[in-house]
Amino acid sequence: MLSRAFQRLADLFPLPSLRVQRIIAFAVILSQAGISVTGAIVRVTASGLGCPTWPQCFPGSFVPVTVAEVPVIHQAVEFGNRLLTFVVCLFAGAVVLAVTRARRRREVLVYAWLMPAGTVVQAVIGGVTVLTGLLWWTVAVHLLASMVMVWLAVLLYAKIGEPDEGVATVQAPRPLRMLTALSAVLMSGTLVAGTLVTGAGPHAGDKSLERPVERLEVEIVPLVHLHAELLVAYLALLVGLGFGLAAVGMTRAIRLRLTVVIAIVCAQALVGIVQYLTDVPAALVALHVGGAAASVAATAALWAAMRTREPLPADLREPAANAA
Repeated sequence: MLSRAFQRLADLFPLPSLRVQRIIAFAVILSQAGISVTGAIVRVTASGLGCPTWPQCFPGSFVPVTVAEVPVIHQAVEFGNRLLTFVVCLFAGAVVLAVTRARRRREVLVYAWLMPAGTVVQAVIGGVTVLTGLLWWTVAVHLLASMVMVWLAVLLYAKIGEPDEGVATVQAPRPLRMLTALSAVLMSGTLVAGTLVTGAGPHAGDKSLERPVERLEVEIVPLVHLHAELLVAYLALLVGLGFGLAAVGMTRAIRLRLTVVIAIVCAQALVGIVQYLTDVPAALVALHVGGAAASVAATAALWAAMRTREPLPADLREPAANAA
């Protein structure tokens, strides 16, 4: 019933071309990655409690108010991050509307609906993070959820670009596809370890002396080493995957995406080293989070290239059209 009602609503809008659908889907990727970076900016500027309650900014007000206890700059940074949520919601709703109006296949519709659904979940997690006083593990979950949304948004973009009447086509042998999946697992482990480093690090998100933020009480150096070792393993696996794909032959799309992933991971390693040697400056934290989102997006694109949906051969298109 709900899907039919939404389809009727979508039919009121012009039919979006494939190009328009892909532009909107790309905007979804940028917004999901962007809000993770602005979230990092909130944390490193100690603005995490610039709006000390949720969903309101202050009790009785959804917008910042002048109070001596909370500096204006902290209010502006946190409230700005909350406003960006509406941009994320706008693009998430737009992509659902576009693919519904275009009557895309069920797979595309499912991925599209995950965007607004995931954004709502993210908003709730953000609320829990604020209401619990920025507990380190809630901040970690918030970031990891953002990375999941980036992954799903990239897969949505890839699915939109594939023909609805196409046929599933394997672009790499199964062992190499499994190796790609393992690289995603190592990437996930690297991200989790990174959130542990953040939980024990100097940027708590708030510097209030009256209500200090609870931190992860673990020696940070072993966590940094764990994070670095997982990153090295992730990079080594990607290089090994490259040799394997080169041996059996790879498509141009896979070669390009693998090259991009390796380049991004190397850049992330460099940023991490500089962070460690310079006592974690705030600007590099935001850059590192942006790099993490880029790593997730690039790995998701590589995974999507391993199994694609190709147009039907010419001799099969007419029978398929007649059957439809």
